[in-house]
Amino acid sequence: MRTSRGLAALCLAGVMLAASACGGSSGGADDGTVELRFGWWGNNDRAAATQKVIDAFQAKNPGIKVKGSFTDFNSYFDRLATEVAGGRAPDVITLGGAYPREYGDRGALLDLAKVSGVLKTDKIGAAALDNGKFGGVQYGVPTGVNAISVVVNPAVFDKAGVKLPEEDTWTWDDFKRIARELATKLPKGTFAVADPTRTDMLDVYARQRGEALYTADGKVGITEKTLVDWWMMTRELRDAGATPPASQTAELITQPAPEQSLMGSGLAAMQFDWSNQLTALSKAAGQPLRLVRVPGESGGTQPGMWLQASQIYSINAKSEHPQEAAKFVDFLVNSPDAGKIILADRGIPANSDVRTAIQSVLGEHEKAQAEFIDTLTPKAGPPLVIGPAGSTDTPKILDRVNAEVLFDRQQPSEAAAEFVKQVGAAIQE
Repeated sequence: MRTSRGLAALCLAGVMLAASACGGSSGGADDGTVELRFGWWGNNDRAAATQKVIDAFQAKNPGIKVKGSFTDFNSYFDRLATEVAGGRAPDVITLGGAYPREYGDRGALLDLAKVSGVLKTDKIGAAALDNGKFGGVQYGVPTGVNAISVVVNPAVFDKAGVKLPEEDTWTWDDFKRIARELATKLPKGTFAVADPTRTDMLDVYARQRGEALYTADGKVGITEKTLVDWWMMTRELRDAGATPPASQTAELITQPAPEQSLMGSGLAAMQFDWSNQLTALSKAAGQPLRLVRVPGESGGTQPGMWLQASQIYSINAKSEHPQEAAKFVDFLVNSPDAGKIILADRGIPANSDVRTAIQSVLGEHEKAQAEFIDTLTPKAGPPLVIGPAGSTDTPKILDRVNAEVLFDRQQPSEAAAEFVKQVGAAIQE
């Protein structure tokens, strides 16, 4: 996940939340209707589907009105940090990655045990549910399950006359070889792969070596050697023209929508991304795309890929209407009616009954995602170690340090040391 510049402001959030206990997150109309606010990130297609879900919920619950609010991924967490610090966060908050732990530890999220009579989780597997549980407290429930993957455009491979990778056996050396071969055969402006440097890929790469981005006791777990090897590889790809030049990569970071990506524009053969992005990327590209496992899974110390909650729904600890908020979250994750609208946009549904209910109405891309998750499940590595408080700064740190490498302002060894130092400071190691 790419994260907020503003989250550092949460260092004061504990005090500010206490001072904001009046809780301006929601309200009520003169006729007694309860009004809830629901915050999430996404694009216009997700917005349209989400509004249909809200409409379906309101039809079944005429006494509750839900106001949805969304922005793009890069802006979402900046805005949320400001809202939380000012006591103005939505009643129902969408989170992911380390954010449930970050906000939960700061007292911003409701302990869902307090609304367990309304919000049921018995049909959601423990592996998915634990993505929202920290210190024995359930702070959120998963929308669905997905996994990091390589999204492949077979048409670009065919155009270059290059064979698709053997996903069960390909190594990182195979990946580099295929990327270099593509680079020599693709037209100018089309690339083998978008720059793969992102926190989830560092975690995969490190886990394959028996490491992880973080240790279970809240320290930096990835070694400088692993980081150096990673950046040596990405510089090699850049120099071969397999990835875009540094200036284009820097620009792409600011354009997170699927249609703005190289893959969504039909200008990349491969892109590392989450499996639930297949539908949006395929629609943007106007071509059928495929999901394959990341390189190095069969030859590492252990598999690096893991099953992860796509997103997490949490409830504002200061909500004036926690029971009604819980009722809405229950509808989002447990209702087949909601599932038939959302389908796999927020991951393959975590609720087993919802998965069964939507199977017959899944489109080609959603079925491909479900098959990918089903195939991966017995091959996946151990659960991910969720980063400690402060780790939500890591993606921004990585973007800055990666730019130093790609623009040749730092050598990989210097960047590795700087990354470890800055992340260690962010998590107060």
